[in-house]
Amino acid sequence: MTEYLKKYMETVNERLTGYTSFKELEEIFSEHKDKISFMQHERIVHFLVTMMFALILSVFMTAALILENPMLLVLVVIIIVLLSFYIKHYYFLENTVQEMYRVYDRILEERRNVVRKEEQS
Repeated sequence: MTEYLKKYMETVNERLTGYTSFKELEEIFSEHKDKISFMQHERIVHFLVTMMFALILSVFMTAALILENPMLLVLVVIIIVLLSFYIKHYYFLENTVQEMYRVYDRILEERRNVVRKEEQS
């Protein structure tokens, strides 16, 4: 997912600097709205999974403290490692979706500029 998003963001920025018609700009706009929707869904799913792992971690940490079982400590360490990767990926998703919002605003501004130029002609 990380590579997919990075590649998409590069592509949409290239397309925005080189579009030649209002129709092409509308296609970029429509596609970008769809991608934002997909990534918002992805972000929500990863948030829920991250919170589930955090909850599981707290349950096992509590159990490890109460029962003083060394095997539970191993399990806690494994969960901490998994949780750290989920947090890292969620952080990436969150920042990328926010960047997508900025690109969306840029597309809206481009649309307004094109409409103004057509009205002046």
